[in-house]
Amino acid sequence: MKKLLVVLASLALVATLTACAKAPTEEINATKAAVDAAVAEGAQQYTPEDYKMVADGLAAANAEIKVQEEKFFKNFDKAKQILAKTKADAEALKGKVAARKEELKQAAIATLAQANTALVEAKDLLAKAPKGKGSKADIEAMQTDLAGVEAMIPEVQPMIDGGDFIGANEKANAILARITAVSDEVKAAIEKKK
Repeated sequence: MKKLLVVLASLALVATLTACAKAPTEEINATKAAVDAAVAEGAQQYTPEDYKMVADGLAAANAEIKVQEEKFFKNFDKAKQILAKTKADAEALKGKVAARKEELKQAAIATLAQANTALVEAKDLLAKAPKGKGSKADIEAMQTDLAGVEAMIPEVQPMIDGGDFIGANEKANAILARITAVSDEVKAAIEKKK
């Protein structure tokens, strides 16, 4: 009988201790801080797939914690594992964001240089364009196009300097595309004339 009382008392103590298990608050806060730091670096904008993975990890950990909190015998080990992995992924994500920013910055600088070169070439081509009765209006339209694009080129560098690498890339690529379109039109007119 004494053994039975000792076993029952031990079970009651274990049940009480297990029922009082607390959510991993410190781990939750540390993981949220790591995710917030990645967001501050621009993870949502520059590495959206990786950010989604980290955000999903945090959501999964919170869901697991909620499930455990509803149980009588709580066990937060799985939630702690998810939080640890998510925190590590979020910390690694900051490095990926920095690498992606640098990649986009270099791409914007290269595209801007290409646009400047293409602009000079397009102007030279336009000067050689066949001038005839029906082509005067076309040539003026192309000159206006090039002048508009030329006015947009100085807008790209401040975007790069300001850290808007995605916007700078988009604008530089749009400028290059317009210049290329004008050059192609002029080349087609020259070939037609020949």
